[in-house]
Amino acid sequence: MQALWMLLAAFFFAAMGVCVKFGSAHFTSLELVFYRGLVGVLALAVLMRGQGVSLRTRVPMMHAWRGVVGTTALAAWFYSFVSLPVATAMTLNYMSSVWIATFLIGGALLLQGRQAPIREQAPLFLSVLAGFGGVAMMLRPTLAPDQVVGALAGLLSGIFTALAYLQVAGLARAGEPELRTVFYFSLCATLAGAIGMLFTGTSEWRWPSALWLLPIGLLAVLGQLCMTRAYSRGATMVVANLQYSGIVFAAFFGLLFFGEALPLIGWLGMALIILSGIASTVLRVRAVPNAPAEDH
Repeated sequence: MQALWMLLAAFFFAAMGVCVKFGSAHFTSLELVFYRGLVGVLALAVLMRGQGVSLRTRVPMMHAWRGVVGTTALAAWFYSFVSLPVATAMTLNYMSSVWIATFLIGGALLLQGRQAPIREQAPLFLSVLAGFGGVAMMLRPTLAPDQVVGALAGLLSGIFTALAYLQVAGLARAGEPELRTVFYFSLCATLAGAIGMLFTGTSEWRWPSALWLLPIGLLAVLGQLCMTRAYSRGATMVVANLQYSGIVFAAFFGLLFFGEALPLIGWLGMALIILSGIASTVLRVRAVPNAPAEDH
């Protein structure tokens, strides 16, 4: 089920990307961040009220840190998109799964020393690297000498995305409900977008183009809820590897809506992503069959 939640999250985020592509012709990136967060806040407030989930939290600083690293990752990602080819920016952002695996294994070595289960986790780490290799094959990134700053921003987006996802797992272990976790992140995104709009201004609303803002916000909420559940209940390295499936969904959406055909190396990369996701799930079950989500 944890794998299914991450696959659903990847599907919703890829579908949101299609809507963002259509909406970006009418609104700036910061406006899309703002409206995405605003729709999420309103939708989650209704859900929380209906399910009796309070806004009160015992760990406000954990939510604040989740909001800071998540918003920083989003800002760095947008900057890298402006400065780099899209394929390069996406590849660097998808390094978040590699960073997650690195942080987990590095943390285990520091805290547990020789007692760390590195032998059991090494195949999972290799499957994450294989999945990233599939991403690179599908996107085929390039980098010019004058794009170093943008590349650094892309790397930062991947690092901060990894920190944000690990914080999601930490909030779950602290007993925070998923609705509350996603609500506070949406609130931070709304505030960040609003502050940015003070400097960049706003675009004119034109119907029906403004209607793209609604599915962007709703799909983001669905993706965040599924992703939060996956990271809070599943093995982190397995879930991180399955995050690559978003590239596969995006490729099919690109072919369906925009006629963006893949070359042979792209299809081979897609197969590698799928195989690495299956391998990581099987390896996790064999290595630690009954481990709870927090024993990553």
